[in-house]
Amino acid sequence: MLKVGDPAPDFVLSDQDGRQHKLSQYRGQPVVLYFYSKDDTSGCTKEACSFRDNFAELKKAGIVVLGVSIDDEKSHRKFIDKYSLPFTLLADTDKEVIEKYGVWVEKSMYGKKYFGTERKTFLIDTEGKISYIYEKVKPENHAEEILQKLSG
Repeated sequence: MLKVGDPAPDFVLSDQDGRQHKLSQYRGQPVVLYFYSKDDTSGCTKEACSFRDNFAELKKAGIVVLGVSIDDEKSHRKFIDKYSLPFTLLADTDKEVIEKYGVWVEKSMYGKKYFGTERKTFLIDTEGKISYIYEKVKPENHAEEILQKLSG
C-alpha cells in the first residue's frame, strides 16, 4: 500500500493521441495523478469537468493533471472531445499502473461483487514523491479541494 512520502511508482502509458507519457518526465513539477473508473459516466464526468473548470488555475500553479483509467486511447479521445477536457488522459488497458497504485479493488453494487478502479488521487511533489493521497474523492469539487490543499 502506497503512503505519503513514498516515491511515486514510475510508469509509461499512452495518452488519447497515442503519445507515450512517463511519470518521471514530469519531475520538477507537481503532478495530480487521478484514477477513475470509466470515461463518460456520471461521477467520472463530474470529476473531469471539475478539473476542466479549474484547469487555468491549476496550470498557473504549474500543476500537471493526468487522469488514468482502463479505457483505451480512442475512448479517452471521445471523452476529451465531448467535454473539452484540456488535460491528458492515460490508457491503462493492462491495469499495470492501476495495480501498482493499489486502486484495482473489489467493489459491490446491488449485492454483486466485482473488480474495478477505485476513485483515488495522488499528489506527487516536484521530487517524484507522494505528498498527499485523496482516499475519498468528491467528484463535483475535487479540483477545488486540491487547489485549496496546495495553496495553504
